[in-house]
Amino acid sequence: MKKLLLFTIAGFLFANGFAQRLAKLTFADNGNLEVISFELPEAVIINVSKDGSIVKWGVNRYAGREVQIYEDKLDEYTGRVEYFRSTDNEAFRGKIKYIGMTALTYYASYDIESLRGKLRSIGTTIIDYYQNFDDAAFKGNVKKIGNFEFAWNSSFDNEALKGKLRSVGATNIDYFPSFAEKAFAGKIKSIAGNNFTYFSQFDSKEYPRGKIKTGAQIQYHNGIKFFIRN
Repeated sequence: MKKLLLFTIAGFLFANGFAQRLAKLTFADNGNLEVISFELPEAVIINVSKDGSIVKWGVNRYAGREVQIYEDKLDEYTGRVEYFRSTDNEAFRGKIKYIGMTALTYYASYDIESLRGKLRSIGTTIIDYYQNFDDAAFKGNVKKIGNFEFAWNSSFDNEALKGKLRSVGATNIDYFPSFAEKAFAGKIKSIAGNNFTYFSQFDSKEYPRGKIKTGAQIQYHNGIKFFIRN
């Protein structure tokens, strides 16, 4: 009986402590990071902006299907959802508190001003941010999610690169500089050494300039899905 109880407790802790993860990064066609996606139990996806605001969330309609999906379709989650009450801290009252068994926390009104109201954790995954005293190009942006460090190009970098995501953990992201052809200046040049090329003025007019010519729109690096809009 004791062993059964221990296994039950261990299973509960495992399911709730390790089931959420950083799953996907979505980039606009101009190279800007649009959305950071987290995967929760029950196929729930939470989309978060680079400054820590929840953009959208729901159940992944295509979860478990062996198909290459470019755009996630999120349906309504019908399980347990709780929100912070009007009597809770002013920085997060009314925000989502639980999705299923996964708890969400936020920085409170007594935390550093630049952090107040930002998403602090999803389950056991802690989120940290750059402060107001950091470089102007990335202050307020995500600095760390769990064990993944986020580095951004600074205000001293090339104009087309400023404020764009430079690396996630060991995965580096490079961009075409402002002096490249206008059709693809600022766009992603490579992810983890996997190169992109784009249709240019020298290609046939039937091909739209600036659209991806070679390179996979969807890539997987260190357990994270990278998606580049085209």
